[in-house]
Amino acid sequence: MPPATTRSKTEPRQSRPARVAEEIKDWVVEQGLQPGDRLPGEAELMARYSMAKGTIREAMRILEAQGLIKTRTGPGGGSFVHEVSRGRAKALLGNYFYFKDLTVGDIYQLRRALEPELAASLAGTLPEDVLVALEENIAQYSEPATTLDEEREQHVASLQFHAILAEQSGNSLLSFVIDFMVKLLADLTVYRKLYEPINRELWEKGRDYQVRLVMALRAGDKGAARAVMNAHMDTAWRLMRGQEVKMMKRFIDE
Repeated sequence: MPPATTRSKTEPRQSRPARVAEEIKDWVVEQGLQPGDRLPGEAELMARYSMAKGTIREAMRILEAQGLIKTRTGPGGGSFVHEVSRGRAKALLGNYFYFKDLTVGDIYQLRRALEPELAASLAGTLPEDVLVALEENIAQYSEPATTLDEEREQHVASLQFHAILAEQSGNSLLSFVIDFMVKLLADLTVYRKLYEPINRELWEKGRDYQVRLVMALRAGDKGAARAVMNAHMDTAWRLMRGQEVKMMKRFIDE
């Protein structure tokens, strides 16, 4: 008799409504439905999936909670395919990472791999209004912070510079991943107080790299854009790692 096998971790078995919700999503894809298209009514769904009314209603509630359908009541009402917004997608994915104990290093490992190539791909392609928006963003931290509140606000504002760049990518996956990392780092900086103590070098070097990057982007110099962003990521990672170490020391001391 073969030895019994065990699994250290198994995926939880899906409930019946959850399985139906997945089948409805598959059907939407197969049919090529687009945001705004109406889904079949409750009676038709009950017949299609041979499920009771309660199961269908719970499956639809699951899809609505995921942001994939929108239900309207009244004349012309019903359930409609809904496109998940970027903000909602980031929030849902952020919930997954909430208990993963991410470090600054985890985030910068990806940033260092992706953002220099994004910068190179955008060099010479950005319209003037986007370049001006980047310069206006930099202007928000034109002077070093003098209080911790200002330091926190400047950290978040300087990360918004990278979110603006991410929005310009023609690759929607790359754009989302970089934007999501920016949000993760901003959240991590705030709730772990990585803006303490005030770090003049982080402000000075970060701002200088961003100014130089805008110049390279405007000039269409792909090599310079890649090199500046590489240096920016390496320096930011080194200095933010120092802030993280100081935070851990404060935690231990307390």
